[in-house]
Amino acid sequence: MNVVNAVNTDLGEGLAEGLRERLAAVSFPTIGHFLEDGFVDPAIRSLLDGVKVAGPAVTVRIAENDAYAMNRALLELYPGAVLVVDMSGDHRHAPVGAVTAAAATAQGAAGVVVDGVATDILELRTTRLPVFARGTSCLTTKRVRSAGSAVNVPVQCGGVQVNPGDWVLGDDNGVIILSAEAAANVLGLALDSDAAEPALLARIEAGEPLESVLAI
Repeated sequence: MNVVNAVNTDLGEGLAEGLRERLAAVSFPTIGHFLEDGFVDPAIRSLLDGVKVAGPAVTVRIAENDAYAMNRALLELYPGAVLVVDMSGDHRHAPVGAVTAAAATAQGAAGVVVDGVATDILELRTTRLPVFARGTSCLTTKRVRSAGSAVNVPVQCGGVQVNPGDWVLGDDNGVIILSAEAAANVLGLALDSDAAEPALLARIEAGEPLESVLAI
């Protein structure tokens, strides 16, 4: 099933867009106060500064340096989607670079998350497409095909299973993967916590004794 159809069937197009807007309003680290699962290895970080991404996943598993698998995945992207790339444990060959980022941008993608490395960092900075990776490399995938590669299947990314249509949240702090249900369930708690934080900070800045401010 195409991810667009899967997301729209599960949530309804309007509901999915409403969830995206509410997720974008949350401070993603606040979610870490309430959940323990879904947090991608912190070694996978944004290669750009000042980014914030919230969108449903399109997934690809790349085996044996298969560059064609990435091209197939790019054709499955749609506006607002986040491409999640499982490199099958390969942290040396970069599947994402200038052409990939341009193609993803042309498809309206919100970002790319790679459990591996990327390349063409100067071009990526120019494109401004949010890319999350373990670092950069000059070594890239090759024009080979592997039967082990697959598009829109459950994949692994930074120790977290990612299913097509799962919500991908990423900013300068890291990446979180949540099912639509988990995202909807935590939203209210996170938004309430964010709303209460300014008053808490103001009390600390005003010099109120910490024992009366902090939960101990």
